[in-house]
Amino acid sequence: MADVKYSVNVYVLNEDQEWNNLGTGQVSSTYDEQFQGMSLLVRSDSDGSVILRSQIPPDRPYWKHEETLIVWYEAENHGLLLNFQDPAGCEDIWKEICQVQGKDPSVQITQNISDEPEDDFDEMSVIGNTVVLPDCELDTLDQIANIVNSVLSSPIRRERLAQILKNEAYIQKLLQLFHTCENLENTEGLYRLHEIIKGILSLNKSCLFEIMFSDECIMDVVGCLEYDPALDQPKRHRDFLANDAKFKEVIPITNSELRQKIHQTYRVQYIHDILLPVPSIFEDNFLSTLTTFILSNKAEILSMLQKDHKFLYEVFAQLKDETTHDDRRCELLFFFKELCSFSQELQPQSKDALLETLTQLGMLPVLKIIMIRDDLQVRSAAAVICAYLVEYSPSRIREFIISESQVCKDSDLFINIIIKQMICDTDPELGGAVHWMVVLHSLLDPRNMLTTSEKSERSEFLHFFYKHCMHTFTAPLLAATSEHNCEEDDIVAHDKNKNCPNNNQTAQLLALILELLTFCIQHHTYYIRNYILSKDLLRKALILTNSKHTYLILCALRFMRRMISLNDEIYNNYIIKGNHFEPVVNALLDNGTRYNMLNSAILELFEYIRVENIKSLVSHIVEKFYNTLESIEYVQTFKGLKIKYEKERERQSQIQMNVYSVLQNIVVCRGTIEEMELKEEVYFMEDAEEAVMPPLEDDDEFMETKRTQEGEAVMPPLEGDDEFMETKRTQEHEDKVDSPKRTSSGDFKFSSSYSACAAIGTGSPSGSSVVRLVNHPDDEEEKEEDKEDETSPKKKPHLSS
Repeated sequence: MADVKYSVNVYVLNEDQEWNNLGTGQVSSTYDEQFQGMSLLVRSDSDGSVILRSQIPPDRPYWKHEETLIVWYEAENHGLLLNFQDPAGCEDIWKEICQVQGKDPSVQITQNISDEPEDDFDEMSVIGNTVVLPDCELDTLDQIANIVNSVLSSPIRRERLAQILKNEAYIQKLLQLFHTCENLENTEGLYRLHEIIKGILSLNKSCLFEIMFSDECIMDVVGCLEYDPALDQPKRHRDFLANDAKFKEVIPITNSELRQKIHQTYRVQYIHDILLPVPSIFEDNFLSTLTTFILSNKAEILSMLQKDHKFLYEVFAQLKDETTHDDRRCELLFFFKELCSFSQELQPQSKDALLETLTQLGMLPVLKIIMIRDDLQVRSAAAVICAYLVEYSPSRIREFIISESQVCKDSDLFINIIIKQMICDTDPELGGAVHWMVVLHSLLDPRNMLTTSEKSERSEFLHFFYKHCMHTFTAPLLAATSEHNCEEDDIVAHDKNKNCPNNNQTAQLLALILELLTFCIQHHTYYIRNYILSKDLLRKALILTNSKHTYLILCALRFMRRMISLNDEIYNNYIIKGNHFEPVVNALLDNGTRYNMLNSAILELFEYIRVENIKSLVSHIVEKFYNTLESIEYVQTFKGLKIKYEKERERQSQIQMNVYSVLQNIVVCRGTIEEMELKEEVYFMEDAEEAVMPPLEDDDEFMETKRTQEGEAVMPPLEGDDEFMETKRTQEHEDKVDSPKRTSSGDFKFSSSYSACAAIGTGSPSGSSVVRLVNHPDDEEEKEEDKEDETSPKKKPHLSS
């Protein structure tokens, strides 16, 4: 074995814990007279000089890593490493070392390291993280590929491999080897280079990206990635980037650095999107640095463009120019569209800076001019840009819209143009309408509206919208549900009619409108409620339940469901008076026994009413539709509504009985009090009479006077004595005037003097001297009813009102 030699690279560990290459040579195990034992001897391939002479002592730990590395330490921080080009050579030398130390060659470490755990652990960590690359040659490509793939699971080894690739200009050597393989048509070598380059990209190191994506290297990197072993034939990506991908300058770019950065970003983005595999859900950080590299480039491009004010002013000037050709205008708009798309991937600060610049330069007036063009591509690009601007600053867009109302007609307002673009979208799938709907949703969302002590953006903009724009937005809904278009006999026959709800494109548009109206019910409570009631919008929406498109019926149901969820009695009374549950019940019956989304949506609506126990709606549904719905027994919803209804009726009946009992007790109590007070008054009168001293029988003068008075008192008046009759009528009137009066609190108030007739209880009931101890509101109600009987009768309000 002493005469057998193997090719190796020799490395020594320096003070910075990095491996330095001492050279390449031939290693052998020989008996050394100097050490009086076996040693490892490495002679240089170039001049035969000794690179390494190392004794193999019986107690030194040797470590075998993977299949080609043998590592050991001769002193502290003095590590040596042999990197074999042939695994068989590594195995033979390892057997020689184990034989000297008396160890089994199957072990990975020749000595027990438990005596000094801390030092040995540090040693083994350095050894385990060792990365050594062979010379960059055709014969070593397999070994290089194995090393690159093996380090991906270890962050430390990845870092050390990246340092070697950077410091030794290894990537440039690999790319030179790529040209050699292409010239020799060495397919296996090209496959190995594809694997190596993809592994280097997977290291995710920005220092390597700077080298690989430089102007000198990037096309060669693309070339290596073309030779995927999984493909039958390599893809010609370099031809596409060099010949097919054209760089258009809307305005000549004089900044060479900016041009180079744009080219680099496009090519790196192409590599990321086309040539590299899509990371799985378990590889969140896969190529994250490459993504960061692309974003950094985009941020630099945007920063350079923002600083070049002359360039942006020239672009806007051509957009505003009426003489600009449509193709040219389209190119300019696509340029801004790409800028805005760049901004979405940037940090908020960079993004805000770009969109702020565009807004200040007058992008909104330009968009208003462009949106009315006939070119579909131009309008589509304008919609994308508008969406970006609204997402960036909806308040600024609202401010611009409101300011227009002072100088423009309603039809020319920016927001009404947006609505018209949505309504008039010619795409069968309404892709543009969906895009514009997102813009409207953002503008109408109160959650992103500002409120300050000086003004409320919410009230100002919503008042403006419902006054100037809402009629334009709901026009398709009102047209589709007009009497001409909504007659059942005509629905099937007019499928091709644009305003018919059965027309597929119209149905999709109506669905979008209903979705936004449903959003408005939730967030614009006061404004949308007034509009719904004034336009009877729910009735018109429920007409759409006759449509053949189930998704449109579901949109109408969601509209009503959101209205009910507010539990607003104004909405509830509106639904009851308009009998708006009838089309819902009809839709349920027409659906039959089919268990589908429509069936579930309708049942959920009734179940919500039952669970929330909305009493007015429960009563209306049971009284109006229970006989029709009681046969539906596969859910307990309608029986539950009936139970709720009956319990409420019992509760109301019990309340009425309790009120009647209380009123009856009050009447009995009042009668008892009146009797007791009357007896007390009679008793006091009798006591007063007994207290008068009777006259003496021998007092002739007194008795005579008494008889005279008694005779006058019983003497009937003469029929012709008008004066006496007049006096009597006057006294009777005074008795009435002195009778007790009812106060505002319901009690009686007595005057300072009253007639004796009233005092002894012989007067009319109205003159009773009873003092009320309890207020009786039923007395006031009886008086009010008497007054109403005297006037013309009013129409009785609805039970639910």
